Amino acid sequence: MASDAWQGHNFAALFSILVAGAATVLGLTAYLCSRFTRQARRRYTPFAVWRDLSLATAAVAIALYLWGCLHVLFLEDQEQAEECERQRPEGTPTLVGLRGDFIPLRLVCEASDGRDYSIVIPDYINPTVAILLLLTLACALTSALLHHKQRTTTRKEG
Repeated sequence: MASDAWQGHNFAALFSILVAGAATVLGLTAYLCSRFTRQARRRYTPFAVWRDLSLATAAVAIALYLWGCLHVLFLEDQEQAEECERQRPEGTPTLVGLRGDFIPLRLVCEASDGRDYSIVIPDYINPTVAILLLLTLACALTSALLHHKQRTTTRKEG
């Protein structure tokens, strides 16, 4: 069975990502908002601040990725092909296919000479998501190190 050369993102996968991502962002936002209560602020420790910063950057990264997914969701297959044709670089021969990638998020038009180019997804989405995920990892590691340091100090004192 040959694969269709003109296939974008799988709608079921795209819709599932949007639903799960929206639920995750809402959950993280609710949790982070709960951290602003008076009782929560009194119990703040350095590792908790870094943990919450890590969760906040993760939420922003997910929200930005979902924003990119929405760009794809609202385009019909015919509109995607038309957009490929409209944004075709000068000197690019006929288009032979279209594919959708989730990581990195992109919609790629394929030309007969083997070159391809990305359309629809804003150029800032993937680099910003990558930077935010690296920042999330750095904050999470800092939080874990501070938590470990606090626990070992508490055990030695006790």
